Amino acid sequence: MREIVHLQAGQGGNQIRAKFWEVISDEHGINSTGTYYGDSDLQLERINVYYNKARGGNYVPRAVLVDLEPSTMDSVLSSPFGQIFQPDNFMFGQSGAGNNWAKGHYMECTKLVNAVLDVVQKEAESCDCLQGFQLTHSLGGWHGVWDGKIRKEFPDHIMNTFSVVLSPKVSDTVVEPYNATLSVHQLVENMDEIYCIDNEALYDICFCTLKLTTPTYKDLNHLVSATTSGVTTCLCFPGQLNTSLHKLAINMVPFPHLHFFMPGFTPLTSRGSQQYWALTVPELTQQMLDTKNMMATCNPHQNYYLTVAAVFRGRVSMKVDKQMLSMQSKNSSDFVEWIPNNLKTAMCNIPPHGLKMAATFIGSSMHISEQFKAMFWRKAFLHWYTGKGMNEMEFTEGESNMNDLVSEYQQYQDTTAEEGEFKERAKEEMA
Repeated sequence: MREIVHLQAGQGGNQIRAKFWEVISDEHGINSTGTYYGDSDLQLERINVYYNKARGGNYVPRAVLVDLEPSTMDSVLSSPFGQIFQPDNFMFGQSGAGNNWAKGHYMECTKLVNAVLDVVQKEAESCDCLQGFQLTHSLGGWHGVWDGKIRKEFPDHIMNTFSVVLSPKVSDTVVEPYNATLSVHQLVENMDEIYCIDNEALYDICFCTLKLTTPTYKDLNHLVSATTSGVTTCLCFPGQLNTSLHKLAINMVPFPHLHFFMPGFTPLTSRGSQQYWALTVPELTQQMLDTKNMMATCNPHQNYYLTVAAVFRGRVSMKVDKQMLSMQSKNSSDFVEWIPNNLKTAMCNIPPHGLKMAATFIGSSMHISEQFKAMFWRKAFLHWYTGKGMNEMEFTEGESNMNDLVSEYQQYQDTTAEEGEFKERAKEEMA
């Protein structure tokens, strides 16, 4: 079995992932105590990807829950599926980082790092065939201590994240750009696949598409859980065309540092309204590229894709590949011309709860660089960080790496298929 060990870190990561476990437990036929109540062998065929089977026969998420203060863990425990987790896998400190990346990275996280790594190691060793790790977190509040250490311990396994990135219009604190820039540096160096989600896009969906007047975090988490469930569905359920973390990396990452993805989902529904939606495959593919369905803010007039993957759920015809190629042909200006076969599909027989069919979009888009440009640099609060163990050169390096990442995306956006010099350079980088 190709198991995955999941980490959920910080308040944002734990709140988002708590809803995710609620959704996929329902899809697997698992109740809030870990007891199977389903009626299909398909629900159990790959359940070991995300769950351990306890001695009593109950299923327990293979999850490590981390935060620097206990209140987040209390919130998870009081959630509908809070009792399904392994109690020993709750790892928390007694004082938070106060929105200060340096304090979290150099002070508070170091008190937890060995204990967290021990739990991760234990979960990994219990796997028959570990395929990789997934992390859910907020970019402004993740301190990056464990990323490199897990990579060092498991260099041959895929590291994947669902990252809530900084949005200029929806920001909790003035120092988020600092935190996000320092976190991106960790993600570039230590992660293989990063799914970027931002609250601005989620609010736009709630207001403009779903027509919600006062969306709550529960509404946002509903959208995120639908998307993350869609991304992972072909990892934990059978289908005609399937995938893995490794296959996704091969198909989606043409160049090592360009591993930031924009996810999307269709049909978009508010909580409790899924049963009223039914789309055909042509409608799903048509809506898939609509930027209104993206979980990361993007400009529809400046959006070019390096690679794209589509995950279909439900009773979808095997002719879906032809439909996707037709969609790509009609929208050829949205795809770079110099990467052949840059559109992949996967299919899962089991639809999301309440829907007959759905599609999840994964795009490696040039526009993701705009997310990084938005993480503007200011030094007004620099002393908050240097006073907690950081060197000013770390800021300079973080800013430089962010600029390099933006420049690299821009370089490939400006490239055409006729540039032979680029082709030779690309071959050298891929070698």
